[in-house]
Amino acid sequence: QACTFPCQCPSQPLQCPVGTSHVWDACGCCKVCARQLGELCSLHRPCDHHKGLYCDFSKIHRGSGICLAHEGATCDLLGKIYLNGESFQPTCKLQCICMDGAIGCIPLCSDDLRLPSPECPNPRRVKFHNKCCEEWVCEEGSEENHFGTAMAVFREDPAHKPELNNLQENCLVQTTEWSACSRSCGMGISTRVTNNNPQCRLEKETRLCMVRPCNFSMEKTKKGKKCVRTPKQRQSLHFEFSGCTSTRSYRPRFCGSCSDGRCCTPFLTSTMDVEFRCPEGDFFQRKMMFIKMCSCHYDCPRDNDIFLATYHRRMIGDHI
Repeated sequence: QACTFPCQCPSQPLQCPVGTSHVWDACGCCKVCARQLGELCSLHRPCDHHKGLYCDFSKIHRGSGICLAHEGATCDLLGKIYLNGESFQPTCKLQCICMDGAIGCIPLCSDDLRLPSPECPNPRRVKFHNKCCEEWVCEEGSEENHFGTAMAVFREDPAHKPELNNLQENCLVQTTEWSACSRSCGMGISTRVTNNNPQCRLEKETRLCMVRPCNFSMEKTKKGKKCVRTPKQRQSLHFEFSGCTSTRSYRPRFCGSCSDGRCCTPFLTSTMDVEFRCPEGDFFQRKMMFIKMCSCHYDCPRDNDIFLATYHRRMIGDHI
């Protein structure tokens, strides 16, 4: 079909299955749901190139093809082999894909936390029959203790009880420190839990973090010193995340290294919004950690992976 200009795209937001990319059609006009491995494809129904798929027109005629994966390593999960580019669900709670020998998964169930509040003083997660994901249920208590649990996170005012339409004003904001970065080099994730929102609900926040680039060349330590704590990047750089690049360049500080067996990790940080631009032209923002100061210590993560470590060090002094 020929392209028509000006572009005419559906007014309704694009609804694609979980884990399916939004890609441009052949005219570069509208975003469409990318076709997956083994599905029929065409110029107007492109394959998911983020997963290494391409449209093979040699097997089907009349302008249609079939989505195939570029040659790559297969994945083995619990004895079952998955092809490169193949999507699968090992459980009802996960949507996974094999990408050249590596398996990546997206959770299909929400793992949010819920704080007691006046409209829901006793929240509880319940597993319902014939449903995969647990759901929140608000248990009704007696009138006397209706606000008993909820008042732990609301300002105590004996004159009146907090009104449902005034939650933010009465909310006692509680926020944990940011967790350590999930990776000791390259782009990782740091998390915290806070109820600083209009609903006064306990929710998980995430931010991107980079302790140091994986190809970071360390400065030489000065005479008498055993650590380079917080070297600043000499040249500005663009951050990369999921194939997208930051719209502006930065000169961030990174954590250095020690010659006496100690580890160097962030100690004082700040959080800023960073805008990213993707090859398809989309823009999005993510919160990102910026290091102000690092500290040297013996509480080191093991195996180059903080999530596998008995690692309890937290960053302090952070502000938005």
